[in-house]
Order: sequence, then structure tokens, then C-alpha cells
Amino acid sequence: MNLKEALKRIEKLENEISALRCEIEELKKRPQAGRKQHDESWTASYNEFIYQYKNGHTIVDIVKSGKVSRRTAYRYLEYYRSLNQIAEKRKDKEV
Repeated sequence: MNLKEALKRIEKLENEISALRCEIEELKKRPQAGRKQHDESWTASYNEFIYQYKNGHTIVDIVKSGKVSRRTAYRYLEYYRSLNQIAEKRKDKEV
């Protein structure tokens, strides 16, 4: 490869890099897909679920109220239980 070919190759690669950087910036601007955990609406929904659950409502009752789906209710319940286990482990270490 001579110098002229090398310079053309470098220019081509720099153009590719520039195009890829633009693509990265566009992708960064796109809204993120999937569940957004622990934002304000998630926290409010979770707290409402826990309030009802602690007051003796069953999962079925909470789901029938229409505020959360069955799957979401079980996710909240699992999250609640995992937090309680962590709290119990910390309490045991302190004693």
C-alpha cells in the first residue's frame, strides 16, 4: 500500500467514525424502552400496594381494584419480601 492509498483509507475510516458518532448521539436521544423502576409513579403505585397488603387485603382483592395487574402485584410482593429479608439480616448482624 502506498501513501496515497493509506491516506484515502484513513479518510474513509474517519468518515465512518464520524457517522458512527452521529448514530450514537441519535441513539442516546431515543427514549429508553422497558419498565422504569423506582420513579415517582412506580413508588406511588408500590406504596399503595404495600399499604393495602399490610392492611390485610389479598393479592386478588388488590388486583380486582384495578390499580395494578396480577403480575405487577406479585413483583411488588417479591420486592417487598426481599427488602424485609435484607432488613432482618441487618438486624441480626446488629444483635
